[in-house]
Amino acid sequence: MIRTASRTPSNIANSTNSRFLTIGWSRRNSTFSLLRGSGSRSVLRNVDHERFGQKLSTNTKPFGTYRRQMSYNAAQLGSFRIPQIENEPMRSYAPGSAERKRLDDAIAKMKKDLPFDVPCVINGQEIRSNQCGKQPMPSSHANHLCTYHKADTNVVKGAIRDAVAAQAEWEAMPWNDRAAIFLKAADLISGKYREQILAATILGQGKNTWQAEIDAAAELCDFLRFGVKYVEELYAQQPPKNSAGTWNRVEYRPLEGFTLAISPFNFTAIGGNLAAAPALVGNVVIWKPSPAATYSNYLVHKVLLEAGLPPSVIQFVPGDPEVVVKEALDSRDFASLHFTGSTSVFRQLWKQIGDGVGEGRYRNYPRIVGETGGKNFHLVHKSADVTNAVQQSVRSGFEYQGQKCSALSRIYVSASVWPEFQEKFLKEVASIKVGPSEQWENFMGPVIGKPGFDKIVGYIEKAKQEGGEILCGGSADDSKGFFVQPTVILTKDPKSITMREEIFGPVVTVYVYQDEDLDKTLDLINSTTDYALTGAIFAQDRAALIKTSNALRNAAGNMYYNEKCTGAVVGQQPFGGSRGSGTNDKAGSISLFWRFVSARSIKEGFVGLDNFGYPSNLV
Repeated sequence: MIRTASRTPSNIANSTNSRFLTIGWSRRNSTFSLLRGSGSRSVLRNVDHERFGQKLSTNTKPFGTYRRQMSYNAAQLGSFRIPQIENEPMRSYAPGSAERKRLDDAIAKMKKDLPFDVPCVINGQEIRSNQCGKQPMPSSHANHLCTYHKADTNVVKGAIRDAVAAQAEWEAMPWNDRAAIFLKAADLISGKYREQILAATILGQGKNTWQAEIDAAAELCDFLRFGVKYVEELYAQQPPKNSAGTWNRVEYRPLEGFTLAISPFNFTAIGGNLAAAPALVGNVVIWKPSPAATYSNYLVHKVLLEAGLPPSVIQFVPGDPEVVVKEALDSRDFASLHFTGSTSVFRQLWKQIGDGVGEGRYRNYPRIVGETGGKNFHLVHKSADVTNAVQQSVRSGFEYQGQKCSALSRIYVSASVWPEFQEKFLKEVASIKVGPSEQWENFMGPVIGKPGFDKIVGYIEKAKQEGGEILCGGSADDSKGFFVQPTVILTKDPKSITMREEIFGPVVTVYVYQDEDLDKTLDLINSTTDYALTGAIFAQDRAALIKTSNALRNAAGNMYYNEKCTGAVVGQQPFGGSRGSGTNDKAGSISLFWRFVSARSIKEGFVGLDNFGYPSNLV
């Protein structure tokens, strides 16, 4: 039976008739209304920020008064299964291939059309402000890819209010319809928008084609598709036993309030997943993108809206953290943080949230999910296949200029294989071509910006001052782009600064240990840094592999045997680390989704009680 309704945001949140909760496999029939804005391309160029809390503008209705006529009794007429999920095939972009030409054309068009104008997108409406920032192109920092409009206090407050008002109807959407939105988004990214999003990632974030492909195309599609698969599995987790005359079930409610998603510059896919994962289970999200990844993230948000995401579910809110983060953490409706970034920032946010908990600021105890830094290692045992260890170390240390949280930063090499390793490693590193990321021959591109460039150069100088020997590289040039040559440092001090502290650049430090000192070296690996993200062991001796892996059990959340320490694939290697590296909630697995739901147990009795007494009360 079709029903229509007209509710304002405030009474939507309070309406009991609007909740068809598809948050477990037990579903109930009631009305459902999908809220729609007046169109994702509507533009508000002159927003009266003082009135934003009441209306977007005089000629734009508040969220919730526009609606597609989709109110209905959502009958459950089948138990739907999602399509078979596989990892997104990666394209090779071989010379002369059609995909290479398409990508070249997309990059050329983007260069011709830039700089782009990126607004805040609130309730599907484009909001522009008087305060703007720029996203420079790291290969050519005199040019910028986009100008983005920064949200002010009123915009952030309005985004939070309308997202929270939209949550009741979003969580009420039948699960199969919610899932379809994200599956469609993945298909749009895989096909229609693939080259455009890759071009934005290449030009704006300094990735070469392969690094952009495995990130902004393959991993982003995988996050969305496997996310649907994992939520389906989550909802299917139901009590195994029912007493006579009863039926037990569990529904997985979204959190009360909104999720603040703070995404990094280095992975377009992470930005998409930080926002999409909580939304998949019915949460609403305030998405603050990194300034250095604004344009690619904006494109991802546009795809989600095109795929049918109700416009207030994920609010795209670029801006200064002092404004966006402060307003979010000050809100009583703050329910969770989904974060990827630096360890220091994450710790500051944790403290701020803890202070809010202590003050009784929040409705619930907020969930905190974060993945931060790493000081990742390779251990090259005397039994290692040296050629493999060398090639894997080149890739993990220098692909994407060492700007992955999982990137190799320290290598421990057994003395008996060091001469062979050194010769082969330095030869391969010296052959790496560095230049603009859109040029096909370059294995390495620029680092992301001036602060990162200066930090990397500073660490190289500190290593020299401590007595480190520069075996390869060590130079840098920021005259046009932020280019740092791949650098290999040999140290005799296993606790020197470049063995301890995260650099986030193309710098790898090597320590050579005596074969008989393996146990001491394992202690060093385990204790030298605060991080515990990724690591790899290269050994052909199975007993040695078992021993080292056991000794380093807590030194890395992702451990690799005879494989590089980078390159986790969704659905294959759930990713995350502990200690100073984060909360280890394993993106790319079902584990992540447990963090964004609040389970409710339901027991239904079918046969009434005739007497309150128990047999033990009888005399």
